[in-house]
Amino acid sequence: MTDAHLSLADGGPDDLPRTLRREREAQREARERETRERAAAEQAYAPEPALSGFASGPNGYGMEPLSGTVTGIEIPFFRLMAFFVKAVFAAVPALIILGIILWSMGQMLTAYAPWLLKLKILITIPN
Repeated sequence: MTDAHLSLADGGPDDLPRTLRREREAQREARERETRERAAAEQAYAPEPALSGFASGPNGYGMEPLSGTVTGIEIPFFRLMAFFVKAVFAAVPALIILGIILWSMGQMLTAYAPWLLKLKILITIPN
């Protein structure tokens, strides 16, 4: 078999109809054009020499912000568990401080607004 015969049978470029070949070429040219435009844009926003002052990019850092979507995060279970245990221990002092602040606010409110004592609910447990 000849190489021409193999390229026709194996789906080579000559095996496609003319409209599909044109579409593929148009897509390839569009990708190449996009790559050239991206390279030109990166070149336009390239940082200036170190002593030049401010960057020339749209966000002030010389680059456009990137956008994306996070679809998943892979974190080992024990690392995640250790993080949350550390977070609980870190939250305990904050809860104690918050409790002290709320208690002192209640004491000040009781001292400066004694008529609110009538609204106080006392809970007692019978013996």
